[in-house]
Amino acid sequence: MGAFLDKPKTEKHNAHGEGNNLRYGLSSMQGWRVEMEDAHTATVGLPHGLDDWSFFAVYDGHAGSRVANYASKHLLGHIITHSMGSLGPEGVTPAPTVDAVKTGIRTGFLNIDEHMRNFSDLRNGMDRSGSTAVAVLLSPEHLYFINCGDSRAVLYRNAHVCFSTLDHKPCNPREKERIQNAGGSVMIQRVNGSLAVSRALGDYDYKCVDGRGATEQLVSPEPEVFEIARAPEDEFVVLACDGIWDVMSNEELCEFVKSRLEVSHDLEKVCNQVLDTCLHKGSRDNMSVVLVCLPNCPKVSEEAVKKDTELDKFLESRVEEIIEKAGEEGIPDLVTVMRNLSSESIPNLPPGGGLASKRSVMEAVYKRLNPHREVDGVSIRMLFSQMYSTTCIPLMYV
Repeated sequence: MGAFLDKPKTEKHNAHGEGNNLRYGLSSMQGWRVEMEDAHTATVGLPHGLDDWSFFAVYDGHAGSRVANYASKHLLGHIITHSMGSLGPEGVTPAPTVDAVKTGIRTGFLNIDEHMRNFSDLRNGMDRSGSTAVAVLLSPEHLYFINCGDSRAVLYRNAHVCFSTLDHKPCNPREKERIQNAGGSVMIQRVNGSLAVSRALGDYDYKCVDGRGATEQLVSPEPEVFEIARAPEDEFVVLACDGIWDVMSNEELCEFVKSRLEVSHDLEKVCNQVLDTCLHKGSRDNMSVVLVCLPNCPKVSEEAVKKDTELDKFLESRVEEIIEKAGEEGIPDLVTVMRNLSSESIPNLPPGGGLASKRSVMEAVYKRLNPHREVDGVSIRMLFSQMYSTTCIPLMYV
């Protein structure tokens, strides 16, 4: 259990911005891990005349943060360099075609992976880190979804999840075939029994099979790229690492985000609520989420705000009642209070988030009524792990 802390670090890194007819917010949190290995990129307006393009990405590092941090700063530059064509007759670079962008993305990934291999600490094995990468590149006409590993991106359009990237796991038939052809094996759903992803940047210990190209190794740096035409019905895009997806499905996360957008304009706040909810649902990994809101994203609704406020007041009153009824039996701990509430049918809980998304409301009341009583975070995690049947296996790489 050496990879985990005694209690989670819940301080968050936040950012937000807008431009190109979109708004974005992001949040990242170390959680139960001993090190923060996630990184991200958020860029509105790209160089080389691509002012109306934007790029967002999440990188989930493992065995260290070196590769994730470097990729977050330089991957976009490699992609743009290889996406741009030659100068036109007027000496101006024309907007790249769809095929040029897709080729440039793939080439950019392979190029940065080969470039990082030359770093002395990565080359000599002093640093064995690797990183997944999931991204969306937005042009005025298209959404380019990019994935390498098991972080994930989803598009919410017309009130439902209309697209999701595919996780690259060693047990997937196509991935398993490549791994075996390169002389490796898949054990306990991991490459050679250790690495939980079959595609990633870095991880050079798994990219040294003689006679095989970069995309034929045990672990491949090649991304899958999906191009989708933009539509007026597009609402938002969510990018997140597997610390989020471990405890929420595509539909659950999008419905939760939609419900929070209906009660708050603050995208950082919405992202923070996603992280806190996943922590209380039992996630033990680093967590990062980027939310990109498009013109048709859900708007704040007076009715939704009213219902959410009423729900908070109801939960506050129920916590007070449970503590007051205990009387001479002694004040129950917060775990017992929440276990009692979890057995009740409570209306208007946020879809996808449920009672876990309101834990902070209940904890605030509990602390106010019991200012000298410590809240047992480990017990709370165990409670929600049981409620949501989350299994967390502490292995070397996740």
